[in-house]
Amino acid sequence: MTEDHILSHLSDLEVALHQPTVRADIHRLDALLHPSFIEFGRSGRRFTKADMLRDLPLAPPSAPIWAQNFAVAEIADGVALLTYQSAHMDESGELSWHTLRSSLWQRTESGWQMRFHQGTPTEVFANRAS
Repeated sequence: MTEDHILSHLSDLEVALHQPTVRADIHRLDALLHPSFIEFGRSGRRFTKADMLRDLPLAPPSAPIWAQNFAVAEIADGVALLTYQSAHMDESGELSWHTLRSSLWQRTESGWQMRFHQGTPTEVFANRAS
């Protein structure tokens, strides 16, 4: 896979994880999250795969998530770091809850799985689609 293909594929998987239908599907979450998955959330809390499989399917849907400025670096064979900006989008298209995100993805026998994720609060950024 070229770096462009990895970027396209992993950004698609990342955006899928933002969707309420995927977040509510324990089987899809299980397939996308590595057994050793951990997250350092925007809140500063630490989450494991077990936490995600238990909590996400029961969580009420949040505001739609806007994501932009995806970049990837293949840091080893079958291991890639995906970075991007995200924000919650309200009905009028206004963005809030601006966050820098990074995800470590690992290619396994099952396909690409997220091994680590971190969200860090950041300054307001413009919606690049505007």
